[in-house]
Amino acid sequence: MVIEESFNPHRIKQKKLTERRESCLIIDAHAHIQELIGSSWNSPPERLISLMDRAGIDKAIVMTYSDMPGSDSELLRYVAEATQEYPARLIGFARLNPGYGPLSEELLVLAITKMGMKGLKLHPVGYGIHPGNEVTIKLIKKAAEFNAPTLFHCGDEEYTLPLQIAEAAKKCSEATIILGHMGGYFHVQDAIRVAEKYPNIILETSAMPYPYLIRETVDRIGPERVLFASDGPGCDPLLERKKVELANLSKKEIELIFSENIIKILEKVKKY
Repeated sequence: MVIEESFNPHRIKQKKLTERRESCLIIDAHAHIQELIGSSWNSPPERLISLMDRAGIDKAIVMTYSDMPGSDSELLRYVAEATQEYPARLIGFARLNPGYGPLSEELLVLAITKMGMKGLKLHPVGYGIHPGNEVTIKLIKKAAEFNAPTLFHCGDEEYTLPLQIAEAAKKCSEATIILGHMGGYFHVQDAIRVAEKYPNIILETSAMPYPYLIRETVDRIGPERVLFASDGPGCDPLLERKKVELANLSKKEIELIFSENIIKILEKVKKY
Protein backbone atom coordinates (compact mmCIF):
# COMPACT_ATOMS: atom_id res chain seq x y z
CA MET A 1 0.00 0.00 0.00
CA VAL A 2 1.63 3.22 -1.17
CA ILE A 3 -0.24 6.35 -0.37
CA GLU A 4 2.29 9.10 -0.92
CA GLU A 5 1.36 12.38 -2.54
CA SER A 6 4.07 14.96 -3.05
CA PHE A 7 3.53 17.78 -0.58
CA ASN A 8 2.64 20.86 -2.57
CA PRO A 9 0.71 23.54 -0.64
CA HIS A 10 -0.25 25.26 -3.88
CA ARG A 11 -2.42 22.29 -4.83
CA ILE A 12 -4.63 22.74 -1.81
CA LYS A 13 -8.17 23.35 -2.97
CA GLN A 14 -9.27 26.67 -1.60
CA LYS A 15 -12.61 26.70 0.19
CA LYS A 16 -14.90 29.37 1.55
CA LEU A 17 -13.81 28.94 5.14
CA THR A 18 -15.21 30.99 7.96
CA GLU A 19 -13.27 33.94 9.34
CA ARG A 20 -10.07 33.20 7.37
CA ARG A 21 -7.43 35.82 6.69
CA GLU A 22 -7.25 36.89 3.08
CA SER A 23 -4.34 35.24 1.21
CA CYS A 24 -2.99 33.49 4.30
CA LEU A 25 -2.62 29.73 4.10
CA ILE A 26 -3.10 28.03 7.49
CA ILE A 27 -1.51 24.67 8.27
CA ASP A 28 -2.06 23.07 11.67
CA ALA A 29 1.21 21.42 12.71
CA HIS A 30 -0.28 19.10 15.36
CA ALA A 31 -3.71 17.44 15.35
CA HIS A 32 -5.14 13.99 16.00
CA ILE A 33 -7.25 11.31 14.37
CA GLN A 34 -8.25 7.98 15.89
CA GLU A 35 -11.56 6.23 16.32
CA LEU A 36 -12.22 5.67 20.00
CA ILE A 37 -15.89 4.70 19.97
CA GLY A 38 -17.79 5.72 23.09
CA SER A 39 -15.10 8.18 24.19
CA SER A 40 -15.19 11.97 24.06
CA TRP A 41 -11.79 11.64 22.39
CA ASN A 42 -13.31 9.80 19.43
CA SER A 43 -11.69 11.61 16.50
CA PRO A 44 -12.36 10.22 13.03
CA PRO A 45 -10.88 12.34 10.23
CA GLU A 46 -14.27 13.81 9.38
CA ARG A 47 -14.63 15.30 12.86
CA LEU A 48 -11.26 17.01 12.64
CA ILE A 49 -11.91 18.30 9.12
CA SER A 50 -15.21 19.79 10.24
CA LEU A 51 -13.39 21.67 13.00
CA MET A 52 -10.72 22.76 10.52
CA ASP A 53 -13.41 24.18 8.23
CA ARG A 54 -14.95 26.09 11.12
CA ALA A 55 -11.54 27.52 12.04
CA GLY A 56 -10.44 28.34 8.50
CA ILE A 57 -7.57 25.83 8.56
CA ASP A 58 -6.49 24.51 5.16
CA LYS A 59 -4.41 21.50 6.13
CA ALA A 60 -3.33 19.63 9.27
CA ILE A 61 -0.58 17.28 10.34
CA VAL A 62 -2.29 14.32 11.99
CA MET A 63 -1.26 11.46 14.25
CA THR A 64 -2.99 9.02 16.55
CA TYR A 65 -3.44 9.28 20.31
CA SER A 66 -1.91 5.82 20.80
CA ASP A 67 1.67 4.71 20.22
CA MET A 68 2.90 2.08 17.85
CA PRO A 69 3.87 -0.70 18.35
CA GLY A 70 0.86 -1.31 20.55
CA SER A 71 -2.42 -3.12 20.95
CA ASP A 72 -3.72 -1.93 17.56
CA SER A 73 -1.35 -2.99 14.80
CA GLU A 74 -3.32 -1.03 12.17
CA LEU A 75 -2.80 2.49 13.51
CA LEU A 76 -0.14 3.46 10.99
CA ARG A 77 -2.32 2.16 8.19
CA TYR A 78 -5.27 4.12 9.64
CA VAL A 79 -3.35 7.41 9.42
CA ALA A 80 -2.03 6.54 5.98
CA GLU A 81 -5.48 5.74 4.63
CA ALA A 82 -6.88 8.98 6.06
CA THR A 83 -4.20 11.02 4.30
CA GLN A 84 -4.96 9.11 1.10
CA GLU A 85 -8.68 9.82 1.42
CA TYR A 86 -8.13 13.51 2.21
CA PRO A 87 -4.80 14.37 0.52
CA ALA A 88 -5.64 18.06 0.26
CA ARG A 89 -6.35 18.34 3.99
CA LEU A 90 -4.24 15.84 5.99
CA ILE A 91 -0.51 15.05 6.37
CA GLY A 92 0.59 12.02 8.41
CA PHE A 93 3.10 11.71 11.24
CA ALA A 94 3.96 8.35 12.86
CA ARG A 95 3.46 8.24 16.63
CA LEU A 96 5.90 5.62 17.93
CA ASN A 97 7.21 4.14 21.17
CA PRO A 98 11.02 4.15 21.03
CA GLY A 99 11.17 1.44 23.69
CA TYR A 100 10.70 -1.20 20.99
CA GLY A 101 14.08 -0.28 19.55
CA PRO A 102 14.74 -1.67 16.04
CA LEU A 103 11.06 -2.46 15.49
CA SER A 104 10.12 1.19 16.02
CA GLU A 105 12.89 2.23 13.63
CA GLU A 106 11.54 -0.19 11.01
CA LEU A 107 8.03 1.20 11.43
CA LEU A 108 9.32 4.74 11.04
CA VAL A 109 11.12 3.87 7.80
CA LEU A 110 7.97 2.14 6.55
CA ALA A 111 5.83 5.14 7.46
CA ILE A 112 8.07 7.58 5.61
CA THR A 113 9.09 5.56 2.57
CA LYS A 114 5.90 3.59 1.87
CA MET A 115 3.08 5.45 3.60
CA GLY A 116 4.00 9.02 2.73
CA MET A 117 4.35 10.26 6.30
CA LYS A 118 6.42 13.34 6.99
CA GLY A 119 7.56 13.09 10.59
CA LEU A 120 7.83 11.35 13.96
CA LYS A 121 5.67 12.03 17.03
CA LEU A 122 6.93 11.17 20.53
CA HIS A 123 4.81 11.38 23.69
CA PRO A 124 7.03 10.21 26.56
CA VAL A 125 4.18 10.24 29.11
CA GLY A 126 2.74 7.19 27.38
CA TYR A 127 5.88 5.03 27.47
CA GLY A 128 7.88 6.51 30.35
CA ILE A 129 11.29 6.90 28.73
CA HIS A 130 13.48 9.97 29.16
CA PRO A 131 13.95 11.97 25.92
CA GLY A 132 17.73 11.66 26.26
CA ASN A 133 17.66 7.87 26.54
CA GLU A 134 19.66 5.97 23.92
CA VAL A 135 16.62 4.30 22.35
CA THR A 136 14.90 7.66 21.84
CA ILE A 137 18.06 9.18 20.40
CA LYS A 138 18.38 6.34 17.88
CA LEU A 139 14.80 6.85 16.71
CA ILE A 140 15.21 10.63 16.36
CA LYS A 141 18.42 10.10 14.40
CA LYS A 142 16.62 7.66 12.11
CA ALA A 143 13.99 10.32 11.39
CA ALA A 144 16.76 12.84 10.74
CA GLU A 145 18.22 10.56 8.06
CA PHE A 146 15.13 11.47 6.04
CA ASN A 147 15.17 15.13 7.18
CA ALA A 148 11.90 14.28 8.92
CA PRO A 149 11.11 16.35 12.04
CA THR A 150 10.44 14.92 15.48
CA LEU A 151 7.46 16.42 17.31
CA PHE A 152 7.57 15.98 21.09
CA HIS A 153 4.72 16.45 23.49
CA CYS A 154 6.37 19.13 25.64
CA GLY A 155 4.37 20.12 28.68
CA ASP A 156 4.36 19.98 32.44
CA GLU A 157 4.65 16.22 32.98
CA GLU A 158 7.78 14.23 33.79
CA TYR A 159 9.77 13.19 30.69
CA THR A 160 8.16 16.00 28.65
CA LEU A 161 9.81 19.02 30.27
CA PRO A 162 11.74 21.36 27.98
CA LEU A 163 15.00 20.88 29.86
CA GLN A 164 14.66 17.11 29.44
CA ILE A 165 13.91 17.31 25.71
CA ALA A 166 16.87 19.66 25.37
CA GLU A 167 19.12 16.65 26.04
CA ALA A 168 17.77 15.06 22.86
CA ALA A 169 18.31 18.27 20.92
CA LYS A 170 21.90 18.40 22.11
CA LYS A 171 22.59 14.78 21.13
CA CYS A 172 20.78 15.09 17.78
CA SER A 173 21.96 18.41 16.43
CA GLU A 174 21.16 17.25 12.90
CA ALA A 175 17.48 16.71 13.78
CA THR A 176 14.61 19.21 13.68
CA ILE A 177 12.90 18.91 17.06
CA ILE A 178 9.51 20.54 17.57
CA LEU A 179 8.31 21.22 21.12
CA GLY A 180 4.57 20.69 20.91
CA HIS A 181 2.73 22.95 23.40
CA MET A 182 6.03 24.82 23.96
CA GLY A 183 6.17 23.89 27.62
CA GLY A 184 2.47 23.77 28.44
CA TYR A 185 1.15 26.02 31.19
CA PHE A 186 4.14 26.32 33.52
CA HIS A 187 7.33 25.67 31.53
CA VAL A 188 7.12 28.08 28.60
CA GLN A 189 10.11 30.13 29.75
CA ASP A 190 12.19 26.95 29.88
CA ALA A 191 11.05 26.11 26.34
CA ILE A 192 12.13 29.54 25.09
CA ARG A 193 15.48 29.25 26.86
CA VAL A 194 16.30 25.84 25.36
CA ALA A 195 15.28 27.12 21.92
CA GLU A 196 17.67 30.04 22.40
CA LYS A 197 20.43 27.55 23.21
CA TYR A 198 19.73 24.92 20.54
CA PRO A 199 18.96 26.19 17.01
CA ASN A 200 17.42 22.84 15.98
CA ILE A 201 14.50 23.39 18.38
CA ILE A 202 11.21 24.79 17.03
CA LEU A 203 8.35 25.88 19.29
CA GLU A 204 4.72 25.04 18.55
CA THR A 205 1.78 26.97 20.00
CA SER A 206 -0.99 24.46 20.73
CA ALA A 207 -2.55 24.15 24.20
CA MET A 208 -0.31 26.89 25.60
CA PRO A 209 -2.82 29.51 26.74
CA TYR A 210 -0.89 32.79 26.70
CA PRO A 211 -0.84 34.94 23.53
CA TYR A 212 1.72 37.33 25.04
CA LEU A 213 4.19 34.44 25.34
CA ILE A 214 3.88 33.78 21.61
CA ARG A 215 4.89 37.41 21.08
CA GLU A 216 7.80 37.01 23.49
CA THR A 217 8.91 33.81 21.74
CA VAL A 218 8.97 35.56 18.37
CA ASP A 219 11.01 38.40 19.85
CA ARG A 220 13.56 36.04 21.42
CA ILE A 221 14.07 33.29 18.81
CA GLY A 222 12.52 34.81 15.68
CA PRO A 223 9.24 34.10 13.87
CA GLU A 224 10.93 31.51 11.62
CA ARG A 225 11.13 29.05 14.54
CA VAL A 226 7.50 29.15 15.67
CA LEU A 227 4.67 26.96 14.32
CA PHE A 228 0.91 27.24 14.66
CA ALA A 229 -0.90 24.13 15.87
CA SER A 230 -4.18 23.28 17.56
CA ASP A 231 -3.85 19.79 19.14
CA GLY A 232 -7.41 19.36 17.88
CA PRO A 233 -9.95 17.95 18.38
CA GLY A 234 -8.85 17.87 22.04
CA CYS A 235 -8.35 21.64 21.86
CA ASP A 236 -10.61 23.85 19.77
CA PRO A 237 -8.79 24.75 16.51
CA LEU A 238 -10.69 28.03 16.20
CA LEU A 239 -9.68 29.09 19.71
CA GLU A 240 -6.08 28.05 19.04
CA ARG A 241 -6.03 30.14 15.85
CA LYS A 242 -7.52 33.17 17.63
CA LYS A 243 -4.83 32.88 20.31
CA VAL A 244 -2.13 33.38 17.69
CA GLU A 245 -4.03 36.29 16.15
CA LEU A 246 -4.15 37.96 19.59
CA ALA A 247 -0.35 37.84 19.94
CA ASN A 248 0.25 41.25 18.32
CA LEU A 249 2.14 39.82 15.35
CA SER A 250 2.89 41.48 12.04
CA LYS A 251 1.37 40.21 8.79
CA LYS A 252 4.67 38.57 7.82
CA GLU A 253 5.07 36.94 11.23
CA ILE A 254 1.53 35.56 10.95
CA GLU A 255 2.28 34.11 7.50
CA LEU A 256 5.46 32.45 8.74
CA ILE A 257 3.81 30.94 11.80
CA PHE A 258 0.57 29.86 10.11
CA SER A 259 2.18 28.07 7.18
CA GLU A 260 5.50 29.16 5.69
CA ASN A 261 7.69 27.68 8.43
CA ILE A 262 6.07 24.24 8.43
CA ILE A 263 6.09 24.16 4.61
CA LYS A 264 9.86 24.63 4.62
CA ILE A 265 10.28 21.81 7.14
CA LEU A 266 8.04 19.37 5.24
CA GLU A 267 9.56 20.13 1.85
CA LYS A 268 12.93 18.85 3.09
CA VAL A 269 11.64 15.38 3.99
CA LYS A 270 13.11 12.68 1.76
CA LYS A 271 11.55 9.35 0.80
CA TYR A 272 14.63 7.60 -0.59
